[in-house]
Amino acid sequence: MKVSIVTPSFNQGQFIERTLQSVASQTGAEIEHVVFDGGSTDNTVEILKCFSPPVRWISKKDNGQTDAVNKGIRDTDGEVIGWLNSDDIYYPGAIAYVVAFFEANLEIDVVYGMADHINLEDHAFEPYPTEPWDLERLKETCFICQPALFFRRRVAENHGLLDESLSYCMDYEYWLRLGKAGVRFAYLEEKLAGSRLYAENKTLGARVKVHREINDMFKKLFGQAPDRWLFNYAHAVVESKTNRSDHPRWFVIRLLVSFIIAAWRWNGFVSDNARNQLKVWIKDMFLRS
Repeated sequence: MKVSIVTPSFNQGQFIERTLQSVASQTGAEIEHVVFDGGSTDNTVEILKCFSPPVRWISKKDNGQTDAVNKGIRDTDGEVIGWLNSDDIYYPGAIAYVVAFFEANLEIDVVYGMADHINLEDHAFEPYPTEPWDLERLKETCFICQPALFFRRRVAENHGLLDESLSYCMDYEYWLRLGKAGVRFAYLEEKLAGSRLYAENKTLGARVKVHREINDMFKKLFGQAPDRWLFNYAHAVVESKTNRSDHPRWFVIRLLVSFIIAAWRWNGFVSDNARNQLKVWIKDMFLRS
C-alpha cells in the first residue's frame, strides 16, 4: 500500500524540518512526501533543498493552504492520503498503524486517531479532544485532529477535494461533507500526531473570522448553523470588544444580543433550545447582580 503525504507550507522554516523528519522516520508502507510551498521568504526553501532523504517539493506563489493541499492530492498517486501541515508532526509508527488498519478493514474510507497539542519545542501539553465517530456530534464540535486523519484516494475521486473558498475550516467542512455523503469513518485509539498550538498560528489569530466562516459553511452544507457554533461566534465577537472581568454584566448582555443577532443572521430564527438557554442566562445574570 502506497501512502501519499501532502504538506502545504508558507514561511514555516522554524518548524518544517521537524515535520519532514517525522515523515521520513515512518515505516510500514511505501511513502511519498510532497511539499507545496507558497513561495516562502524565510529559510524554508534552503531546508527543503538540503533535507535528506530528499523530498519532492515546489515553491511558488499559490492561492493559500487549501489550494496547496488540493494540488498535492492531484500530484500524488498513493492509495492512502495524509495531510500534514508544515508545523505539525507525525508520531513514530503512525503510518504503520494506519496502513495496518486500512488493510484489515477494506470497507473503511477514512481513519483518524488520537493526537496531542504540542508547543514550540514539540512537547505535548494537552491531549487533543478526539472522540469516536458520530456525525451529529461532529456538527457540535470538531473532534477530529486534522494531521491525525488519513483517507483512501477513492474518497477524493468520489467526493471531490477541499473547498478552496474556505480559508480556516476547509478540513472541518470536508469531514462534515464526507459524513453527510455516507463515507465510512473509523476511530483508531492510537496517538498519531502532534498538532502545534501557539499564539501566531492562523486559527488562534483570527477567531471572529474563523467562527463566521464556520457558520457560513454550515448554512451552505446543512441549511442552518448549530446553536453551539452561533454561541461560539457571539462569544468571539464580544470577547474581542469587552473585558469580561472588568464588566461581567455588560459582557453577558452583549453576549445575549450578539447570539440573537447571529441566530437571525444565519438561521432566520432562534431555536427553542436556544430560547431556553437564554432564559437561564438572563435569570442567572439577575441573581448575581
